[in-house]
Amino acid sequence: MKVAFLIIAGLISVPALAQKKSKMDYPKTEKGSVVHDYFGTKIEDPYHWLEDDRAPKTEDWVKRQNTFTQSFLNQIPYRNQIREKLESYLQFERKSAEMWVGKYRIFSIQKGNENQPTYFIQSEGGEPTVFLHPKEFSEEGLASISILSHDPSNQYIVYSVAMAGSDWQTIKIREIQSKRDLQDEIKWVKFSGAEWLETGFFYNGYDEPQKGDELKGKNTGMKVKFHKIGYRPEQDVLVYQDSLNPLRYYGIQVSQDKKYVFLTKSTGTDGFETWFCKSSEFNRNAFQPITKGFSSKLSIIDNDGDNGFFALSDVGTPNYQLVKLIPADRDSFQSKVIVPELKNALLDQVLRVKDEFILTYLENAQTKIRICDLSGQNMRDLELPGIGTASVSKADENGEYFQVSFTSFTQPTAHLLYNRKKLGITEEYYPAFNFSTEVDVQQVWYPSKDGTKVSMFLIHKKGLKKTGNNPTFLYGYGGFNISLTPSFSTNYLWLIEQGGIVAIANLRGGGEYGENWHQAGMKMKKQNVFNDFIAAAEYLISEKYTSKDFLAIAGGSNGGLLVGACLTQRPDLFKVAFPAVGVLDMLRYQKFTVGWGWVPEYGSSEESKEMFEYLVRYSPLHALKPKTNYPATMVTTGDHDDRVVPAHSFKFAARLQECQAGASPVLIRIDVNAGHGAGKPLAKVLDENADKWAFMLWNMGIKTIK
Repeated sequence: MKVAFLIIAGLISVPALAQKKSKMDYPKTEKGSVVHDYFGTKIEDPYHWLEDDRAPKTEDWVKRQNTFTQSFLNQIPYRNQIREKLESYLQFERKSAEMWVGKYRIFSIQKGNENQPTYFIQSEGGEPTVFLHPKEFSEEGLASISILSHDPSNQYIVYSVAMAGSDWQTIKIREIQSKRDLQDEIKWVKFSGAEWLETGFFYNGYDEPQKGDELKGKNTGMKVKFHKIGYRPEQDVLVYQDSLNPLRYYGIQVSQDKKYVFLTKSTGTDGFETWFCKSSEFNRNAFQPITKGFSSKLSIIDNDGDNGFFALSDVGTPNYQLVKLIPADRDSFQSKVIVPELKNALLDQVLRVKDEFILTYLENAQTKIRICDLSGQNMRDLELPGIGTASVSKADENGEYFQVSFTSFTQPTAHLLYNRKKLGITEEYYPAFNFSTEVDVQQVWYPSKDGTKVSMFLIHKKGLKKTGNNPTFLYGYGGFNISLTPSFSTNYLWLIEQGGIVAIANLRGGGEYGENWHQAGMKMKKQNVFNDFIAAAEYLISEKYTSKDFLAIAGGSNGGLLVGACLTQRPDLFKVAFPAVGVLDMLRYQKFTVGWGWVPEYGSSEESKEMFEYLVRYSPLHALKPKTNYPATMVTTGDHDDRVVPAHSFKFAARLQECQAGASPVLIRIDVNAGHGAGKPLAKVLDENADKWAFMLWNMGIKTIK
């Protein structure tokens, strides 16, 4: 890997210096007397009042904590230098995959330090022109735009706008020809697409929340609705709602030929039922089950005319297989295997393009693509640009082409247009980002506590010496069937250029190695995930990549839980910890916004005494012990995070400051007008990343960078 900027010669490290020997004088946090009862066990919750994130007392606490954090960071002499360098890496164009809409192509481009991408439209043979600009909604870059779909007649685009990082979206419709919005506007939408059928589309929505509860109230009663162009939202057809079971998620899909509508129902983030009806009957409550129960995942790919449905299934096949569901009678289907499960690779994505399937596999957390006909025959491999991560998407309406988006640790996302019959590339887009410094990427395997082999990617400068003092950033997630695969990040370049190491571990609970791998990190097996991460740290130390004095751990959301659990279980093993937007109160997470949807993954403190006792043992908030030397920790969250509400981070930071016996700082960095992470303005991303790198190196005793 080549990097076109000056190589920074190195780091001057003085591990024994830097911090005062006495505990820091943290902002005062009042303690209350709230106590919860779990199956006869009393659990104190002294910082319960911080759950009311809009209360004046909480807002005052946030201001005092942010002031304290900034005063600490301001003392780091190279903080601004890091920020400038991170911004310099972004002086190239980043483009999305294209949406083909009749004679038009629509795509986003983000240049340099622009806060948000801008959407462009280009006709065949024409030049790109602006179609949707984020500054139409926020001059400060707080609006995040997502294009959801286009109508069958290629006249309209449905898009959503989210503000300040919130998951709440407002759906709008823009006419392609005039580039003007219709009057249609649908608010209080969350976790929704827009599936078209004739002159309208299906979407998921909620009732308007009570004032003050918009960002923390429990989201219940999701509805599937159908909106027809030109009608007011209150006139939308209610397609499906289960008032007896308000804690449900729904998904809606329309077959490519528009003959069928498919409905999925789930109790959370794992497992779902699949139902269907003819598209002419969707408003008659005519849905019939394909699968019932929430223990498996069967995703419809498309229909085969009136002869059945193609589906991606994990029923009895944890690495998934492609099947055809053939109607046996009115209430049941016969399953015929089209592409059988592979034991050494996970079938991750299936796209139907006319008379072929494009199959995306994960093999050792890296993408392989294969193509076959609708009977599973004539299998052939598609050559990718290298080892990395790829996704496929449709292109033209005739199915002559398809798109592949490809990225790796050393390659910014590229887009390749393939001719389907010739399997040749007809167009390609590679970002103009050139390197002059070589980087090594390797995949290693290490044993976890129970002997399970776990994979980890290591990214560092070529020729790195194993001195045991290389600053190392260990990142993990380990949950919700989510895979950590190779992807490009300019943020990592700075540490790599400094002679540091980025380590990304593929922990149990993730999706890299199939459903068995996922389930090995769920519920009462969650400790496996923490053991895997701790073992990754021990491996890096034993192999002399780094030492505990130069090791930082990081993760966000479920990964924030991971970091919180590991720093409480092994505070001696890490120098620095970054729990970001983390699920840190495992006894109460289900009480806020969409937290109830994680119960299938974590279990709940309310479901049984046994589950409560398991959760309280590792819950980061409850595992903290007074008079303990914890690593230097920077907790990060956003005041508009309505996915994992900031109360998790508030309470954990307050308790950690209380328990910290050592001199290592415990800070909380609370971003204003920011949420869980998606859609955050680039300026805020750069500020946060610079603060993290500066905090990390400073607490490793590194006083000067060159």
